[in-house]
Amino acid sequence: MKRRDFLKVVGALSAVPSSLVSAAEEAPTQSQAIVTINTDAPSKPYSPMIFGGFLEHFDNQIYGGVFEPGSPLADKQGFRTDVIGALKEMKVPVIRWPGGCFVDSYHWRNGVGRQRQPHADFIWGVMDPNTFGTHEFVEFCRRLGAEPYICQNGVAKPQENVDWVNYCNATNGPLAEMRKANGHPEPLNVKFWSVGNERYDKAHSDRVRDNARAMKNADPTLQITCPFHPGGMRGIASYLLDGSGKHLDYVSIHEYWLDRGDPLPQYDYMTAISKSEMPEAYMRKGIDSLAKAGHSRLKIAFDEWNLRAWQHPGFPRGAVADYEAPEVRALVEKRRRDNDLASQYTLADALFSASFLNACLRHAGQVTMANIAPLVNTRGPLFVHPGGIVKRTHFHAMAMYANLLKECVAGVKVDSERLVHGDQSVAVVDALATVDKSGKRWAIALVNRHPSKSLACTVMMKDTRLDGTFKATVLAGESADAYNDIEHLDRVVPKEEQLTFKNGIANLPPHSLTIVRVSVE
Repeated sequence: MKRRDFLKVVGALSAVPSSLVSAAEEAPTQSQAIVTINTDAPSKPYSPMIFGGFLEHFDNQIYGGVFEPGSPLADKQGFRTDVIGALKEMKVPVIRWPGGCFVDSYHWRNGVGRQRQPHADFIWGVMDPNTFGTHEFVEFCRRLGAEPYICQNGVAKPQENVDWVNYCNATNGPLAEMRKANGHPEPLNVKFWSVGNERYDKAHSDRVRDNARAMKNADPTLQITCPFHPGGMRGIASYLLDGSGKHLDYVSIHEYWLDRGDPLPQYDYMTAISKSEMPEAYMRKGIDSLAKAGHSRLKIAFDEWNLRAWQHPGFPRGAVADYEAPEVRALVEKRRRDNDLASQYTLADALFSASFLNACLRHAGQVTMANIAPLVNTRGPLFVHPGGIVKRTHFHAMAMYANLLKECVAGVKVDSERLVHGDQSVAVVDALATVDKSGKRWAIALVNRHPSKSLACTVMMKDTRLDGTFKATVLAGESADAYNDIEHLDRVVPKEEQLTFKNGIANLPPHSLTIVRVSVE
């Protein structure tokens, strides 16, 4: 849409403000934006695996998170039933496990069978009891209806990792017999595998090649990925893809946009929300890197992402002499406490997560998996404690996307002012349109990032202004800094509302995510 047409639409509402709005300055009561949906262009299906999660043996994600034998909230197998219920609400389709950095000290044989020995994890400075291993992980996924995705030890020899594949998937042979002897006669059918975590040197590239080739020989149907850094050392990405590309189905990229620190950084809403367009830029960089290397066939698994980086002062480590040393225990407890501080998880986390998912969906042809890191506790959308759970703000945003969107993505153009914070700016509004295969039922996601101002948003279905009253689900709060905690579970929850468009214009609350359902006959 041309600028002069944009001005005609919003001119009747108020004098048109500057194209840059600073949250720190006095601004009009309403900002303006136009969302134009291209109803003629073919819509594109997307993979629901972008709503996936990640679990690592890191503080209370596993033990005291998804798995807590003896808890009154756990079943006989030790799985927290309240956690399973909540994650079913999120429709989590795939879970990556057991790490993360943890994998480089993990050996799968120690986590199967009846005689398990605790594992001294020097990376995170804990003694892991190994009571949650391959079978417990796969069982947890099956209860959710999720695909298990195993990340292997990136420094192990290929035979160890091929053995893990055969243990999980073979129907006969010594590894299949080992699995049967451990009480699991049927194959586990684990489809998704990664060779290592966040290693980008040439030596690891050679290991990826050898592991991926051996794994494909064992089972050609596997979907295999490996760490990939579009902005890494010069030549490493090409070296990796030249050697391993034909054996891979995905490459894995990771990013967190708010830095860690010690003491714990306290980020305000505007600093956090100003990062909202960075994920899409990083995805484009990954897509361009694959294209330049001649490997556009490969899909992207954004299998670690979150607004906030994990806090872990003093870790990861290359060795731990004494796991019970006061200095080690104090650091582990500080790590857990800092990451679980409820007041950090505001509307910024919800709206950033919506923006991240919008970016994935806009690039649905290339980005076909994403895994929020982690899924439970630490920085995750679901906080689990001995007495119950707290659904953080980004839990609700992700659940809305998983439950309310239609199965195909349509083309959308957004004309919006920009919200300025320091030397950064971000569009006030982000939008996504999805449609079912009939082309008649739509779900339109509208994000108003402004911390305090409502937004007059015009929605155009091609050349027609949306008009009428429609069902909508709205996630907002009393302030941009609102959060949920044990004492206040429902400060920020989705609400079912009726959203009225007059001459194409509806009002969006500040710091909000709205998904409106529209039927077109």
